[in-house]
Amino acid sequence: MTWNDPNAQQEAQNYENPIPSRLLILQTLADKGELTHKQLAESFGIDNEDQFDALGNRLKAMSRDGQVNRDGRPYKYRAVTKQDVVTGTVSAHAKGFGFVVLDDMPDLFLHEKQMRWVFNGDTVNAIGTTTDNRGRTEGRIIEVTERQQTHFIGTLEKDDEGYIVSLSSPNNHQPITVAAENVAALNAKPGYPVKVDIIDWPTQHEFATGKIINVMDDDNDREVIIETTLLNYDIPSDFGAGVLKQANSYKEPTEQEMKGRTDIRHLPLVTIDGEDSRDFDDAVYAEKRPGGNYRVVVAIADVSHYVTPNSALDHEAFDRGTSVYFPHHVVPMLPEVLSNGLCSLNPGIDRLCMVADIKLSRAGNITGYEFYPSVMHSQARLTYNQVNDYFEGNMENVPDSLTGNKDVKKSIDTMHQLYKVLVQKREERNAMEFETPETYIKFNEEGGIDAIVPRTRGDSHKLIEELMLLANTCAANFALKYELPVLYRNHDKPDSEKSRTVHEYAKNFGIGFPEENPTQADYKRIIEATKDRPDAVSIHSMLLRSMMQANYSPDNIGHFGLAYDEYSHFTSPIRRYPDLMLHRAIKAKVTGKKQPEMDFTLEEAGQRTSDTERRAEKASRFVESWLKCHYMKDHVGEEFDGVVTTVTSFGLFINLTELFIDGLVHISNVGKDFFVYDEKQQQLIGQDRGTVYGLGDLVRIKVAAVNMDLLQIDFELIAKLKASAMNQTKKDGNGNGNGNGKSKQTNNKPNNNGQSKGSDDKKPSRRRNGRGRGKPKP
Repeated sequence: MTWNDPNAQQEAQNYENPIPSRLLILQTLADKGELTHKQLAESFGIDNEDQFDALGNRLKAMSRDGQVNRDGRPYKYRAVTKQDVVTGTVSAHAKGFGFVVLDDMPDLFLHEKQMRWVFNGDTVNAIGTTTDNRGRTEGRIIEVTERQQTHFIGTLEKDDEGYIVSLSSPNNHQPITVAAENVAALNAKPGYPVKVDIIDWPTQHEFATGKIINVMDDDNDREVIIETTLLNYDIPSDFGAGVLKQANSYKEPTEQEMKGRTDIRHLPLVTIDGEDSRDFDDAVYAEKRPGGNYRVVVAIADVSHYVTPNSALDHEAFDRGTSVYFPHHVVPMLPEVLSNGLCSLNPGIDRLCMVADIKLSRAGNITGYEFYPSVMHSQARLTYNQVNDYFEGNMENVPDSLTGNKDVKKSIDTMHQLYKVLVQKREERNAMEFETPETYIKFNEEGGIDAIVPRTRGDSHKLIEELMLLANTCAANFALKYELPVLYRNHDKPDSEKSRTVHEYAKNFGIGFPEENPTQADYKRIIEATKDRPDAVSIHSMLLRSMMQANYSPDNIGHFGLAYDEYSHFTSPIRRYPDLMLHRAIKAKVTGKKQPEMDFTLEEAGQRTSDTERRAEKASRFVESWLKCHYMKDHVGEEFDGVVTTVTSFGLFINLTELFIDGLVHISNVGKDFFVYDEKQQQLIGQDRGTVYGLGDLVRIKVAAVNMDLLQIDFELIAKLKASAMNQTKKDGNGNGNGNGKSKQTNNKPNNNGQSKGSDDKKPSRRRNGRGRGKPKP
């Protein structure tokens, strides 16, 4: 042995033919820089083949453990330093693996072994180790710096070795053990949901341990899954004492508070919202002006009067970012005393508001606008259905507050007339309107799903939408003109890759579409050409998937989908923090006051509000998917008609025409043929029988299985009922159903049998690999 190893004695005790210790290897790499396996062996004077191989195995282990990085071919090793450590958020996958999500570099992939330490949403320090055969940089967690949550909701289970609480996705890889005494003390029963607090966090070899603090009522699955989701996505649902104290300190507006505001209580302003709406943050009025011109008044609740900068309320609103909407349940951004009280423009009550007072020409062009703080008095609370009935002449359900008030009636008529002008302006600027149905879930008294029905949009919905767009664009223009510290609502144009996909797809309709830099008019051509087709929903869903995500930013780039050069959010400060920021900035400008200094930068606010919006969307989608999967568990084995909405290399996604629920027909269940995926045509093409499946095809399916962990519904294809108009001209058997072959269903679940073996992967029994589970749930 020709090296001076600080751990030589320990190495000699452990190995008959010792090699350099990890410490010596790290010291050598730190001194000499990057070295290959061979160069390291030479530096240590190793010429024995067994020692050479042992050194190589140690280097691999050190790379796996995050002590060294290796790059190139042959591998060059270097010691990991503090500069290699990155901080990110864990994103768990239902199958057991995960990622460290990073802001400014590709995410790190985490194997199941790494996920044993963490729950979804935890903040960790990690390093990249190696690149796998799929090009992903594998990560190793150095330490958990912050836990997203300390209590969870799951299902109590029991086996021969004791009790655990199994969590739902995305934390279903982390069961939590609980003591039998704890279970007995609360009279908890297996199969029921429970809330559990963490006592000890998980390790490489042991599950987390916890204590049940509450046995939940299993009679209402919807309430349980919503509370579970709020925990899993770290969405605050309770307001702190300081926040409630501030909110409850406000009273009905006084004369002093109204002083200095423009009084518009004489205007017949009304709110128009859904039947189940509880907060009314916008009221509208319109009048005809000389020469056929228009005046529109959009009054928005003055939330900024109550949520003062950097106060407890403000910090809470910034943290939440947005209200979160679940089926028949809302987690508000602000306490109800504000969101449903003082900041809700209820009829017959004086309310403080911010007004966008807009002038338009008879052709719908904006000729002027002004913003001012005001006091208003809503004269009616109308619903979309009531106003739609009024427009259509169905007066039976139209309230007297509309028909019996000539000023309200005149304003509504003027708004409807202006709406038709604004729709034409929308057409002229090529704003997009996709044929994608929205649905809502009806529940029975027990909390189960009674029906899933489409949400219709009449002229009243579209009228309010156009007036809100007017206010938002004027607010963006005002903010740009005076360089106010606000966030803009940006929507970028599609990138080149997505444009090329649409380019190829548009060929199916004989429509030209550029491979790069498409305009709104390019999309509009496809929308117009396909809107009356039976497969329009499938086509437009594909177009929507090609679009970029909208976000908030202090730099305006415009809104591609709406075809605006400048756009912001002004109309919903009750439920969106960027709107509140915009109100503050505009109010300060028009009242001549100093712009408020905030505890955050605009860049931080843009990132935070974009993130909380994504979080809310993911949580809402998760709950809706869970509810639909839970509903479909009772329909396994039943047959339904559906439409092909997405074609992939691994199968067909089908939307059931009566239930509006999506599921997958795996390619193994498509039919008795060998299918090839044609990405350009968006089709699966049978090589033996010539059967073709494409977007918009009407099919008959059977519900094969429902996986609640993956929130996945599996269908089996029974028959092709009708090819879409696009596919009828292509070879598909006879176009009427060559897909009725029932192939044997294969097991498509991943193989979860065991882990890679190694000397550092030993696990004691009755821990991670105990309970007959092999490892945490995949």
